[in-house]
Amino acid sequence: MTAEKHIFIVYTNAVDGQDDAFNDWYDNQHLNDVLKIPGVVAAQRFALSDKQRLDPPFPWKYAAIYEVETDDLDPVIDALKTWIGTEKMPRTDAMNPHREAYFFHPITDRRQTPQE
Repeated sequence: MTAEKHIFIVYTNAVDGQDDAFNDWYDNQHLNDVLKIPGVVAAQRFALSDKQRLDPPFPWKYAAIYEVETDDLDPVIDALKTWIGTEKMPRTDAMNPHREAYFFHPITDRRQTPQE
């Protein structure tokens, strides 16, 4: 049986003036910590592009997208809740405490531009 695929998108900001420390922590510590959670199979971070379709303000400068493969999200969610702030998943003071995070599951097949 194949596990159900999900993505977990986390929107974050650094504390003002702490982008370097925040990005160092996220890239070198936090992504690896989250990848230790059973079911989390991949992770990638993004920064807001300079060009946008809409006008500012933009609430989030950074996004992380985690790929999750599991038939039961509860253990993943439980690990995220219980690990954060422990030695398994230390926090940083460089991250603004306000963030948003959501799980999504696919409702269509993945589509690509046709190859000519």
